[in-house]
Amino acid sequence: MDITGNTVFIPGGTSGIGLALALALTERGNKVIVGGRRVAVLERIAADHPEIDTVPIDTADPGSIETAAKEVLARHPELNVLLTMAGIMTAEDWHRPEGFLASAEAVVTTNLLGPIRLIAAFVEHLQTRPDATIVTVSSGLAFTPLKVTPSYNASKAAIHMLSESLRLQLADTSVKVVELVPPSVRTPLMPGQETNEHAMPLEEFVDEVMTLIETQPDAKEIQVERVKFLRYGEARGDYDQVVAALNHSDPHGK
Repeated sequence: MDITGNTVFIPGGTSGIGLALALALTERGNKVIVGGRRVAVLERIAADHPEIDTVPIDTADPGSIETAAKEVLARHPELNVLLTMAGIMTAEDWHRPEGFLASAEAVVTTNLLGPIRLIAAFVEHLQTRPDATIVTVSSGLAFTPLKVTPSYNASKAAIHMLSESLRLQLADTSVKVVELVPPSVRTPLMPGQETNEHAMPLEEFVDEVMTLIETQPDAKEIQVERVKFLRYGEARGDYDQVVAALNHSDPHGK
């Protein structure tokens, strides 16, 4: 995708990587619409950054997605980029159903059904634009599992394969499919992650992502250097060692 001149909708863009990307994309001449559940946060973003539009959306709620999509397209018919940012990550204990079932259902609803429903809401419109992009968000944990987050790992592995498959299906359209593959980044995704020294600083991550978009506009995956340790363990032949290192380094594997 191009680094500038786009109209970008980022559901899940009210904090962490999503908000940081929203600000960075705005600075580079894109029109950005941020979506999120918390109206007070949306109001604060709109007040602090009046150049950014906001829309309420709960990506775990199909009705909310449908309503938000209509609002976004009514206000921004030139929309050409959908960045499916919303996601949750929860530690689980799969020894007993009470340790994981509710969490797993929530993770799959938000991390997998959410992007699927978002794509369903926008894919026909995006095909009417001469140059459009769907940006999915997987994780290094799609390729190397973190022991304490089985559902998150699985949801992101599914997003990776969904991205690969959509890229093939939409090859006959104007819509590109780009997969953003973050490592652990200092955000509020998990308790303690914002201050975890093993996680990548948010500003450093976003700066590298923006550089990659600018210098590799045809990339299918956006991979910062830090994620390649997890991304390519199997290809390098050291997968078992990568799994061991990830799960030994920190209680959250960061």
